[in-house]
Amino acid sequence: MGLFDKFRKGLKKTREEGITSQIDDVMESYEKITDELFDELEEVLIMGDVGFPTAEKIIKSLKEKVENDKIKEVSKVKETLKDVVSGIVWGGSYLKLRTKPSVILVIGVNGVGKTTTIGKLALRLKEQGRSVILGAADTFRAAAIEQLQVWADRAQVDLIKSAEGSDPASVVFDTIQAGKARNADVIIVDTAGRLHNKKNLMDELNKIRRVIDRELPEASKEVLLVLDATTGQNAVNQAKDFKEAAGITGIILTKLDGTAKGGVILAINNELDVPVKFIGVGEQIDDLQPFDADAFAAGLFDDGE
Repeated sequence: MGLFDKFRKGLKKTREEGITSQIDDVMESYEKITDELFDELEEVLIMGDVGFPTAEKIIKSLKEKVENDKIKEVSKVKETLKDVVSGIVWGGSYLKLRTKPSVILVIGVNGVGKTTTIGKLALRLKEQGRSVILGAADTFRAAAIEQLQVWADRAQVDLIKSAEGSDPASVVFDTIQAGKARNADVIIVDTAGRLHNKKNLMDELNKIRRVIDRELPEASKEVLLVLDATTGQNAVNQAKDFKEAAGITGIILTKLDGTAKGGVILAINNELDVPVKFIGVGEQIDDLQPFDADAFAAGLFDDGE
């Protein structure tokens, strides 16, 4: 299955139950292009987890393109909207991993699929010929270390771990030392998704960042936030909190195939100015896909039939 087919499969619910089908309903109710048509399209986008600021930007661009291209037929507005969305959404799977070792810090609240994503990412990097070592710094959640061990075994990479409840920053320190000693290309660090409160969580992440910066000051570093697409606008709010505290460099959006809220990608891109680097479109180990704006727009609007 190719990239475009993966995106089409992953966005099936969004097309059939979410904003795409609602956009089609609006288009079919108009014979001429009017301000009311644009108003209804904007409302659909807002209600479809795109959010007000992004919906407003999309409709403004759509109006300008329709006017500039002298489009007169309602049937052509959808194709124009697809072009606008493709131009607004952005991202890509490029990871800044120029040093040896490089570090990927993976963050996100519990339940978003963080551990599974780390395993899939480790395997992807290994298949690219890179040596990978994992650090189990989520020491607070029961079974988190065991789950990461399963994925480390599946990807056939080393895992550095300590006892449940131990200091996460010390696990990160040990992982970095092991990465240096074993000449690893990439160190991937799992982190806690929930401590006693949000401040404790952000303080813990900052402590981990300080250890990484102290031990590997010149290393390439990626901070990837894993979000659950099924939570819609809540994912955007989470991203805002984490961006402020942890300086995220990219988003991995999971469970896209299980939700009609695929439009949230547009809000993440526009409101946070952070690239979506990968999306999860299924449970299989190769269902972590590099993000592609054209494939996303095609999967969102095309029936594929």
